[in-house]
Amino acid sequence: MKVIVNPERCKGCQLCVVHCPGNVFQLSPSFNQSGYHYAEVAAEERCTGCRRCILICPDVAIELYQEKKLVKTKGEK
Repeated sequence: MKVIVNPERCKGCQLCVVHCPGNVFQLSPSFNQSGYHYAEVAAEERCTGCRRCILICPDVAIELYQEKKLVKTKGEK
């Protein structure tokens, strides 16, 4: 999975941090343009793709992409 947080949309509510079962997110020590500590991806490799972060984020600041793995079928080159 590819997880992207838009820091300028995030207001630091920490809902994604609290509700992520994989502990993928953490609060950044940096500030965004609005003066908020924003959520950032801390451990993308732990993302299971459950989409809880996307559903709970009130600012629509999180994007989740599933990377396609190409699997060759028998007989293909």
